[in-house]
This record gives sequence, structure tokens and C-alpha cells, in this order.
Amino acid sequence: MGSERLAFDGWIAAVGTESGTRLVVGHWPRSPFGPFSDVMLERADGWRSLLAPTARTAEYVAAVYHFDEVRTSPVRVHARDGVWHVAAGPLDLCFRVGRRGALGWALRTVPRPLARRPLWAAMADAPARLMTGVRTRGSSRPGCRQWYAAGDLWPIITARASFDGADLGPLAPLVPPVRFGFGSAPASPALVRVVSTVERAVP
Repeated sequence: MGSERLAFDGWIAAVGTESGTRLVVGHWPRSPFGPFSDVMLERADGWRSLLAPTARTAEYVAAVYHFDEVRTSPVRVHARDGVWHVAAGPLDLCFRVGRRGALGWALRTVPRPLARRPLWAAMADAPARLMTGVRTRGSSRPGCRQWYAAGDLWPIITARASFDGADLGPLAPLVPPVRFGFGSAPASPALVRVVSTVERAVP
């Protein structure tokens, strides 16, 4: 038995809606699987879904996080001038980011090579819990360890979303916290520039 450590470099957007559905979008231009995006969705009743573009990415993400349902469908992300459009099977999401705040500016001062190291994510865990309620290191499944290293942050100020043609309502906090893994997401909707590192036991 050995281990593999994979790094995913990109963005995570977390959005709540008035209907109680919470959405977490991962957009990964640089990953071991090539560029891809995925969406984690939790309904108000607690049902958790993964929308991933290929069987390979769906299998990997589902082995790291927890879902009640996994769907494979194209996931397209387009971002321009602070507006992000996400189309993923039955989901249509559009959100706009606001101006970077003090925390975003502080994260930008961390040198990129340092931010990519799991040690930095471990050191940032306690401050992140105090400021945002989010953990930057932990384990979602036995034999799996994860580190999140944030490099920038913007507030999400508006959003509209529909699922299977039903309007999910306007932007709202991510309350209660999503339950895909150990890290959850900030209660305030946000877009985070991040390097996610996953270490798993493999045969």
C-alpha cells in the first residue's frame, strides 16, 4: 500500500440560494486530469449531488467527498469582467463578484510557491477557522488527507440559479453548512483562488 498526492489549481465558488439549495463550483484549469470543472449541490432537505464532466473525474471526486447522487454531464464555465456563467446538465448558474476585500488582499501577499505547500495550509488552519469558520486541512474519508491553500478571495454579490428548470431563488448565505467533506464553505458567498491538494492511500 502506497499513497498518491495530487494538486488541483483553480477556483472554488460557493453560493447559497433562498430555496435552501447550496452550490459549490470547482473550476480547475490545472489538474492531473487536465482542465475540468465540477459542481457539488446540496438541497434544503440534505440531498447531496455531484455534477462532473467525465466518468473519470466523477469517480475521483466521489471517492474523496460524500454524495447521495453522482451525475456525469458536461460542465462549462465562462468568466468575464467579474461575471461567471456555469452550465452543468440540469443546472444553470450565473453570479457576479464584488471588489476584493481586506482578506483577499492579505491572501495575495502570500508567495505562490509557499501557498502551494501543504505545510502552509496547515499553518493557516487556525486563522481560517477564526475568520471564516472554514478548515484548510483535514480528512473526508479514511486514508485520505486534504489541504486547501487560498491565494485570493472575492465576495459574490449577486447570483441567479435554476435546476431542472426550477428557479432556486436569489443569493443567500450558505446556511446550514454544506456536508460534502470536512472543509464546508464560508457562510458568506465567495469566490476563492485556491490550490487543493489531496493525498490518498492507493494499492
